[in-house]
Formats: sequence, C-alpha cells, structure tokens
Amino acid sequence: MIVEAFRLVFEPSVLLFIVLGVASGICIGCLPGLTTTMGVALVLPLTFGMDATHSILLLIGVYVGAVYGGSIAAILLNTPGTPASAATALDGYKMASKGEAGRALGISTSSSFIGGMISCVYLILISPILAKFALKFSAPEFFMLAVFGLCIISSISGKSMMKGLISGALGILLATIGIDSITGSMRFTFNNMNLFSGINFIPVMIGLFAMSQAFIGVEEMKQKTVVARAITHVFPKRSDWGMIVKSGFVYGTMGTLIGCIPGVGADIASFIAYGQAKSFSKHPELFGTGLPEAIAAPEAANNGVTGGALIPMLTLGVPGDAVAAIMIGALMVQGLQPGPLLFQNNGPIVYALFIGCFIANICMFVLGLNSVRLFAKVLSVPKSILVPTIFLLCFVGSYALNNSIFDVAVMLFFGIVGYFLQKTEVSSSPVILGLILGPMAESNFRRALLMSKGDYSTFISTGISITFFVLIIISLALPLFQKKFLKRQI
Repeated sequence: MIVEAFRLVFEPSVLLFIVLGVASGICIGCLPGLTTTMGVALVLPLTFGMDATHSILLLIGVYVGAVYGGSIAAILLNTPGTPASAATALDGYKMASKGEAGRALGISTSSSFIGGMISCVYLILISPILAKFALKFSAPEFFMLAVFGLCIISSISGKSMMKGLISGALGILLATIGIDSITGSMRFTFNNMNLFSGINFIPVMIGLFAMSQAFIGVEEMKQKTVVARAITHVFPKRSDWGMIVKSGFVYGTMGTLIGCIPGVGADIASFIAYGQAKSFSKHPELFGTGLPEAIAAPEAANNGVTGGALIPMLTLGVPGDAVAAIMIGALMVQGLQPGPLLFQNNGPIVYALFIGCFIANICMFVLGLNSVRLFAKVLSVPKSILVPTIFLLCFVGSYALNNSIFDVAVMLFFGIVGYFLQKTEVSSSPVILGLILGPMAESNFRRALLMSKGDYSTFISTGISITFFVLIIISLALPLFQKKFLKRQI
C-alpha cells in the first residue's frame, strides 16, 4: 500500500501539480481579500478532469501555500492576506518597518515549514487509529457525529451566532431538495428536472466563496497596492534558528491539535499561539514592537492547522474548517467518500495524500525562501486584471462539472447571495456545512429510528453516542467563552 502511494506521488506530473498548487496558493494568499477558502474553491473546478491523486494534491498544495502566503502581505503591508495571518501582522510589519522585512519573511517561512511538517507527522500517526475506531460506528453514532459537525456552525458564525445559525439552516434546507432517498417522494423540486438530484454543492461553493469575492473586487477596482519594502537576507540567521525550531515544534503541535477541533480554524490558532508565546516570553513587553518569536509562533500554529483539519475530514467525514469542507466536495467529485471506509477501500490514495502534504510543505519552504521577492510583486497586480480573471474561472468552473447552464445559474445566484452575506457580516461557511452534513444527519437519523423501531433512546445508548452528546454540548458552549479568552490572551 505504501509502495503504491509513493508510486502515485512521485510521478513527474503529480509533483508538478503539487508545485503549481503551492505557488498558486502563495499568490492567492498574498492578495488581501482572497482568502484560503476562496482560493481552494476557485481552483477546485480545474480538477474535474483529473484523477483523484492529481486533483487532491493540487488542492492540498493550494491550501498549504495560501495559509503561508498570507504572511507576506501581513509583513509587507500590515494587511493580512488571509485571516490566519492577522496575528503575524502585529509584529511582522513592525520588523519590516525597521528595515528587516527579509528577516521577518525568513522567520515566517521557516516557522510555517516546521509547523506544517509537524502537522503532517500527526496526520499520519493519528488518522489510521481514528479511522479504525470509527469503523465501530452505526447509524446512531453517525447521526450524533453529523450533529456534532453541524455544531461547528456556532464556532464559525463570525460576530453573530444567530446569523451563523440562519446561514447553516439555509444549507440544511438546500440539502433537502431533490428525491427523498427513503420514500422516493419529490421535495422542493418545483417540477424542475435539474433539481431532481438535488443542488450540486460545487456551484454553490464557487458562488459563495469565489464569485461573491469577485463582486466585492469590482467595488475595489480603483484601489492600488504599492510595496515599497526592500527584501534582503531572507534566509534566517544562525541565531534565529534555535528559536524557530523550538517555536515550530511547540506551536506547530498546538496548531495541529486546534485544527483537529472542527470549526476553530487557523485564525483562532494563530492568536492563541501568539498569546501563549507572549505569556511564556521573557520579554512580553516587547510583543508588538517587532519581536521574532511573535512572528514564529502564530505562523507555526496556523500552518499546523493545515494537517490537523484534515484528520477529522479523512477519518470521520467532518470538516475541520471551511477549506476541509471543500476538500470533502473534491473527494466526493472523485467518487471517494471521506470516513473510515476511505482507508480500507482507497488506502494508497490516502497515503499518497499524506506523502503529498510533506512534499507541499517542502515546496512551500523552498519557494518561500527563494522566490519571496517574486511573490511580493503579486501584491501589485491591478484589480482590473485580477477580477475579470476570477469571473472567467467561476463561469468555466461551474459549467465544466456537468456541462450545465443550470449550474452556472446556481453559481451566479449564490454569488449574489454570498455578496450580500458578506455585506451583512454573515459567514458563508455554515451554508456549505449544512449542505454537506445535512443529508448525512437526516439519513442516519431515519435509519437509526427504523433500526430501533422508533426508540429515540438509541441516540444515547452507547458510549460513543454519549461522548458525542457531551462534545455537542461543549461545542455549543465554547463560542460563548472563546472571544473573552482571546482578548485576555492578547
């Protein structure tokens, strides 16, 4: 199995796609406003004609590159390229202002690399064990797991939990469209044949995350970005390496563990790491003035999340964050169902993904140290070129999956919906979460009741179900304390 995985990954075309994915991800991460989620959603349609290994590893490369790429804009412009780099901007920009932009970027790149590699190690160690455990699940356990996954909505709702719950309810409602898998009756199809098989989540994702951002880009068309920082001496000094390795291991581990918790995400991980680094620092008063360790900690943590978020996605079918939700869609397009059976039925592809994660982080490290000056120039790309390109990719991508104009219309509709959601500060991620996990929750709920002859106690009849019930309570309570905790840390 492992030999087959190495054979799959080390094909020249696969390695090329990983490199292209990482480079594209860094470019996307560099540009403020183009989030990691939007970048992966935008590249997803390009993978429809590829085999599973090429497509998934391309997206992994984009994911790894984009999370790191956000630090470039954070350090050079004091504007995080992605939310995951917001903590990096606190000290990174101050260091760049002192004429040490190259050193700050070098520390960011090296810490990101170590944090990402640490997360890959945990991904390999934890995932097979968790997958074997998940084989014990039956319908009640899968229902409780799906409900636990839906509880992530409370963590990714943004400023208003109520708005997030409404957004998630919209996704669950969309998931009910089509033919009922149990009774065969039509639901919300309005006699439209295009709706008999339900709403395709790929055009929905492209619309919510990519097209909506393109609409916002139209508003910002006249804005220009100028980078005036001199970037020299990017490779870290010998005196910095000790701190980088220590921070990379400690906060990379922290980021991985945080990434395993569905719904927390890289932005939360980076701020927690920043706060912990400040707490344990010998000079906490220097944080915010351009301290190297204040760059290393959040960058190690947010890149640690990249591997951690894939653990629940691969083993349980529950996305660790919004990007992992898109990854689930990518796997399903390839005919692969995330969950414990994925390891049994498609072991070589899973292990190829593990190996690809390592290679993606190595590519990120090499490209970051050697080509960061080139990537910094991406910050100056005019919106007049960038926005039409995004529009074109959205139209082509939504049409390419089924050669359907209806999918294009769905994409446009949800692009408009996503635009207004952003304007009203409502998170789009819960919609996708509800659309993906809604069918899983419904089918297993009804199957469990059929098995138990209508006895609702079946949902708390085993230790696994009770454990998920406790986790659901914790997930609902966590956001109530999360903001207060982060403020105290910073």
